[in-house]
Amino acid sequence: MADILIVEDDRTINELIRRTLTMTGHQGLPAFSGREALSVLEGKRIDLVLLDIGLPDMEGFALMRQIFREFSDVPVICVTARDEIPDRVKGLTGGAEDYIVKPFAMEELLARVQVVLRRFHKEQSCFHIRDVEIDLAGGCVKRGGVTVELTNREYELLKVLLLNKNIALSRERLLELAWGIDFYGDDRTVDVHIRRLRQKLGLEEEIKTIFRYGYRLEF
Repeated sequence: MADILIVEDDRTINELIRRTLTMTGHQGLPAFSGREALSVLEGKRIDLVLLDIGLPDMEGFALMRQIFREFSDVPVICVTARDEIPDRVKGLTGGAEDYIVKPFAMEELLARVQVVLRRFHKEQSCFHIRDVEIDLAGGCVKRGGVTVELTNREYELLKVLLLNKNIALSRERLLELAWGIDFYGDDRTVDVHIRRLRQKLGLEEEIKTIFRYGYRLEF
């Protein structure tokens, strides 16, 4: 689990991001101004900052520079409606790990958050679901203490479901994330591998089928 500071003055967007992060096992801490953000950073160890550029009391770029001066090891992702190329360049050359333009899909935000957390070694790597243990760092899956042999495709699909837990993913998106956008296969490939994962790991209840859409891992 990562502690993620959400610096966003729109309270509706801030709460939506916080709830989404909570669903995936992270803790989202809200801040609605630059001053509030600095106060949170001074009082708590933060693993990642999601930073809106258009804040009511100061420009987000100025806040980002201050974060890097005073909390040098905290990564920042800019999340903003400002989509002009100069702003993107300013954010990325200024040290931001990523630059996300509003409006965005929560699925995309989560994917980008995971990439940055993985880069800074803050992403959860060990999971327990009833009697199933998954160690993504070691590439090991056990059920009841016994190693479960998974094919490469089964393992990659399980990994995607874990890293997007409690998020519904379409079959097309699962194909893309697990095996690459150029993978030669169709939606039924996902169904077959989901069925095998359920059987091997006993996760019939946890891997939910989303009617006419895809799947979601809940735990």
